[in-house]
Amino acid sequence: MASSSRGSRFAKIHKVLKKQSYEVVSPDPERPLLEHLLFSACLENAHYDAAEQAFAALAHNFFDWNEIRVSTIRELAEVMPGLPDPSAAANRVKRILHSIFESTYSFDLEDLRKHNLGPAIERLKELDGSSGFTVAYVVQSALGGHAIPIDAGALQVFQILDLVTDANIEAGEVPGLERAIAKSKGLEFGSLLHHLSADLIANPYSPALREILLQIDPDVRARLPKRRTRKQKEAEKAKAVKDKMEKRDQGKTKDRSETKKKQKTEGGRSRAGKGKSSRRKQKETSSRTGGLEKKSKSAATQKKPADTTAAKNPGKKKSAASGLSKKKPR
Repeated sequence: MASSSRGSRFAKIHKVLKKQSYEVVSPDPERPLLEHLLFSACLENAHYDAAEQAFAALAHNFFDWNEIRVSTIRELAEVMPGLPDPSAAANRVKRILHSIFESTYSFDLEDLRKHNLGPAIERLKELDGSSGFTVAYVVQSALGGHAIPIDAGALQVFQILDLVTDANIEAGEVPGLERAIAKSKGLEFGSLLHHLSADLIANPYSPALREILLQIDPDVRARLPKRRTRKQKEAEKAKAVKDKMEKRDQGKTKDRSETKKKQKTEGGRSRAGKGKSSRRKQKETSSRTGGLEKKSKSAATQKKPADTTAAKNPGKKKSAASGLSKKKPR
């Protein structure tokens, strides 16, 4: 698609959205840069009013940013029930605070306003928990740069309008958007687009939403979200059950394999130990037997000279006996 055609289509989106009842929401100029970042973590894929309520609930229910940092995701999500995915938002907030604290041991990002835009953007991207949406929101709202925040809902909108590819969705970007929309209109366009994308996340089958998309491009009818039939739901449910069973069976097979391997290893060690023990016993038995044999030989050697002497002089006893026999009686 030619760049001029893409530019005209982006302009068409802006023109149609301006005619809707959407209100342009401007960021709070008194808000510190850190709060802009944390608010954007709540705003991603959510309506503005829900994000404001969630952000206010965090500030009200917790003592300070550090308490939020050390709280669990579940505890944070419980105070933000109005968001479409409270756990995801809580996870982003917690990770951002933890990343900032780990690098600076404080909760202050105001020094980024003093840097050039490029290094400031890189610093924001390095923060764990930040996303393309949160970075673009801070750049537009607090750093005076030209960036249009794009979240999952906005990417779905552009996918329906055939303005992004699968690779663009994976990268989380819309090529040519900032060139087509002037910086002076960036805040207005971004705010109107976010209203539309939040509506899509909240209810993709809304008739009002479908009407807006058809006004932008009448050819999108075939790409509009369609409700799943009962048969499709049952098939998806069956597939989910099958996948779960396969995963469980794979886990059991893996456990059995690891158990057999462990038993084999322990058996080998046991046999090796028995072999060593047997050889040790044989050696000890042999040493004891050898000692007894040596003792027996020694005893035999000690007795042998006496026997030898007797054997060498057999005549002494014989001569004594013969002398008695020759002695005459009185």
